[in-house]
Amino acid sequence: MSRPSGRPDGEQGAGEDAARGPATVRIVLADDHAVVRSGLRMLLDSESGFEVVAEASDVDGAARYVRGHHPDVLVLDLNMPGGSSLDAIPQIRKESPETQIVVLTMQQEPAFARQALGAGALGYVLKEAADEELVEAIRRAAAGESYLNPRLGARIAAEPPPGATDDLSEREVDVLRLIALGYTNAEIAEQLFLSVRTVETHRSHIQQKLGLSSRAELVGYALERGLVNSGK
Repeated sequence: MSRPSGRPDGEQGAGEDAARGPATVRIVLADDHAVVRSGLRMLLDSESGFEVVAEASDVDGAARYVRGHHPDVLVLDLNMPGGSSLDAIPQIRKESPETQIVVLTMQQEPAFARQALGAGALGYVLKEAADEELVEAIRRAAAGESYLNPRLGARIAAEPPPGATDDLSEREVDVLRLIALGYTNAEIAEQLFLSVRTVETHRSHIQQKLGLSSRAELVGYALERGLVNSGK
């Protein structure tokens, strides 16, 4: 399918925004799978008033194209090379506050949706529902409105986030839970889409905040607070 602009990927014609008018929603796509990006681009190019201005295959590329193009919406996959997409959301929003972020992911756990929305994303769409929901999520985000996959929203309502555990952040609680379940730092990094170094930093902060030094003490604390159950 030919694109409305007829331009190579990522190029922007001078003065084109003014010619097209304010109704055009300019989009950067970020996903590490070329086939997925191609399918998403076909979907979005078929929509009136949408223009995909660039495609990125990693977190650094997504941030770079947002800085260069200042799109209305960044469609961001959570699991990409180059660092944590979740950790990148606040920085991207800080550098380009006019760009709204819609997360497109396979992650169906409420914790990821809470973290993404809490970090500054306006939309959270599951890849399995992209054909039905992504266009609406982008339109809402461009208008400054939020969108959450309805089924996932129902799960979040039924499973409220755990209360504050002393002064641990929600991300630190996630790390602590996985420590208690026996995951290594590398495995935790893979589960939460973080670098090993970031996990080590979180672990150090947890130990400092709780005044605990050993894994056994962390496991005991997690069990006392109900973060894991004794049968796991």
